[in-house]
Amino acid sequence: MSHPPHPPIEFAPHLTIRSGPFQQAVCERLPAGSLTPGPVRTRGEVVWGHTLRLDNGRLRIEYAGGGDAPPGELPVERFTCLDTGADGSIWLGAERGVVRLDGGRVEYYAGARWLPDDRVRRVRARPDGPVEIETAGGECRIRFRRLTLEEKAAHYEDLTDRRHRRFGYVTTSGLAAPGDLGRWRHHISDNDGLWTAMYAAAEAFRFAVTADPEARSKALDALEAILRLEAKSGLPGFPARALTHRDEPEFGNHTEGEWHTTSDGQWEWKGDTSSDEIDGHYFAWGILYDLLPDSDARGRIAAVVRRVTDRIIRDGLYLRDVDGRPTRWGVWAPEKLNHDPEWRSERGLNSLEMLAYLNVAFHITGDPRYRAATEELVRDHHYALNTLRQKVLPGDFPGAEDNHSDDELAFLAYYSLLRYEPDPDLRRIYLASIDRSWQIERPEQCPLWNFIYGAVTGRPCDAEAGVRALQQIPLDLVNHRMTNHHRSDIRLRSDPDRGGRPQAAAPLPWPERPLHKWNGNPYAVDGGNGLEEECGTFWLLPYWLGRFHRLVAATA
Repeated sequence: MSHPPHPPIEFAPHLTIRSGPFQQAVCERLPAGSLTPGPVRTRGEVVWGHTLRLDNGRLRIEYAGGGDAPPGELPVERFTCLDTGADGSIWLGAERGVVRLDGGRVEYYAGARWLPDDRVRRVRARPDGPVEIETAGGECRIRFRRLTLEEKAAHYEDLTDRRHRRFGYVTTSGLAAPGDLGRWRHHISDNDGLWTAMYAAAEAFRFAVTADPEARSKALDALEAILRLEAKSGLPGFPARALTHRDEPEFGNHTEGEWHTTSDGQWEWKGDTSSDEIDGHYFAWGILYDLLPDSDARGRIAAVVRRVTDRIIRDGLYLRDVDGRPTRWGVWAPEKLNHDPEWRSERGLNSLEMLAYLNVAFHITGDPRYRAATEELVRDHHYALNTLRQKVLPGDFPGAEDNHSDDELAFLAYYSLLRYEPDPDLRRIYLASIDRSWQIERPEQCPLWNFIYGAVTGRPCDAEAGVRALQQIPLDLVNHRMTNHHRSDIRLRSDPDRGGRPQAAAPLPWPERPLHKWNGNPYAVDGGNGLEEECGTFWLLPYWLGRFHRLVAATA
């Protein structure tokens, strides 16, 4: 018998963000010779009679009353051409991209997401809205589509259906050539279980909001896939990282990782399962159990939750692989987290994870053993207090680093932990923990962090910034090469990222940064190679979670 979740947070109407239609930039590549003929302009009149002109590649403003001056700081400094749009916007072609000035906003279009080549020769703002761009490497058109968030969600559903679903698993697709969506193949990743679990949760939230039978069907299909990870490993309570079927080209062609063949010879499963997968499973299991009306599915979830939780407890809070040894990251044991210096960075996160898993197990099964395990970890090993400094920052201690993948794991665990925690004293500790973590993450303006924070606390959560991110994220989810380190309008941090790469002091707008999921670095300035397309999960999850918790309203 399950226990009810903590009473749902009631939101005041003024905390719900109502998002109407917005303008979404899209790029269309054109055959050579498609552009409307016309001269290369280097002068253009702007509002109140002031005129922009290019002087040796430098942009200057000729004021109507006399005199001139350079404009304020722009992403790049040397320009080749300009034009003014019917809507009053100003388009500047440059030696490295295109700059749009519109109502005080500065937008930068560069890189393979937007241009065939960054060397711009001519721009022409058409009276009907689109802007035609001729570059040294080809021609394109940038236009703006009027969209609602519901329409954008439908776009990502279609994109995911077309190229990202295999045997119920949902993850990235590989492209044969940069940006070539005509030649693609499914990827089998180390984190198939995590991404598919997040997709299942998104579809369950969508079903709860819309009652759409397609959403229910997709959630059940993804649930079947993640349940199969445990069933096919042959180890009760041990979910595999990934599975591949003998009909797939990857079957038997692995170059890395620990792969095993099932007894029937139909599947191969990948071992050394990470805490990433376990985090994803428990996050999805709780949501699917609560939101899907299917009694058979709920019974199967309860059974697998028992098997996985019992295995972890029996094995001393380790996830032990087929050889009986702990997997590389499947470690939640007190002797490691509290007493082994090598696990200091993971102390708060892994304590948080284990407490969340036990809360999910107790909520779904009602078995008092899981609550007793929580009480032991809190009383004897101070796991609740460990969570207070869950987020580790560079400088906290030698070797500490800013790990964005850990941020994703933490917020998934926070959702389960706080939704199901019945003890008011523990809730106060966990609320202090998530508040500290969210305040650190707040400058990232991540919709998933913001909406989870609001959902489990009932506090203002910068939902406006979350909606703005959902609007800004490009429709095109190819990881195009994007380069920004040369820009004159951004400040780089003194410390590089974990890989030694430069990063910005503040996240760039979504259309200008390298594409990343929620485990990626939002401060990255350069990245991408055009050889992968992301599925829609990373957008769909915060959107439908936000809708379910009434942080985001349906479009009027």
